[in-house]
Amino acid sequence: MNGASWADQWDNSGTAVVRSGGGGTASNSNTAKYKEKFGHGVDKTKAVASSGFKKLKAGSAVGFRWVKDKYHKTTNKH
Repeated sequence: MNGASWADQWDNSGTAVVRSGGGGTASNSNTAKYKEKFGHGVDKTKAVASSGFKKLKAGSAVGFRWVKDKYHKTTNKH
């Protein structure tokens, strides 16, 4: 079993025992580092998704306008 034992987890004496499984400030800094990287990744993903949505919206508007114009031209012929 890696990590602290049950007795070490519930010990109120103030002395921390760190086993070979990690823990302590090293894992906290790693966690903070990964959270920061994850946050930057999410920001990039949002930016790319927003940009893609704007392109899709513009392209769809042009396409629908083209179809509307073609339909309008064919129905106005007498």
